[in-house]
Amino acid sequence: MFNDSSSLLAHLATRRSGKARDMVAPGPDAVQLRAIIELALRTPDHGKLAPWRIVTVADDQRAALAALLKRAWVRENPGAAGMDLSALDQFAHQAPTLLVLLSTPVKGAKIPVWEQQMSAGAVGMNLLHAAHAHGFVGSWLTGWAAYSPDVAAAFGAGEGDMIVGYFFLGTASAALSERPRPEYDDVVRRWDI
Repeated sequence: MFNDSSSLLAHLATRRSGKARDMVAPGPDAVQLRAIIELALRTPDHGKLAPWRIVTVADDQRAALAALLKRAWVRENPGAAGMDLSALDQFAHQAPTLLVLLSTPVKGAKIPVWEQQMSAGAVGMNLLHAAHAHGFVGSWLTGWAAYSPDVAAAFGAGEGDMIVGYFFLGTASAALSERPRPEYDDVVRRWDI
């Protein structure tokens, strides 16, 4: 069983993202979504800077997102006009709920930018944990749309800000399956001088 919420240990041992393209309704309602986001904000944040922002993309804004992605793709890829850009439509319309997480480091803070960016990543992981704890599946996606300056600007990114990822939330329409995980001994070693 994936995303077993019977205990924190069970959840962590069985946590599994769902595929955004396989998510269907229901997604979190407004009350559940607020609770998910509030849980995600309980993240390590050296200096209490809150160097991240979350943008919700409502259902009635998905077509506008698809249009934004197409404009940005054509602008960044000369000659792409007239190409089949249906994959961008599919990306914008998958899953019932979509959040965009931005890293917004506080300039001039004594906390290094890297630590602030890691805090934003921790918010992302907490979004997945909180969604799974509420009985939904989540998927954290990046790809071209997360690195496009035009797309980031449309979500309010300023200088030095970036999209951490797109967080798709919903109900799995297909059974989740395990993915390969690193072997403990391949990634953990004892420090020895």
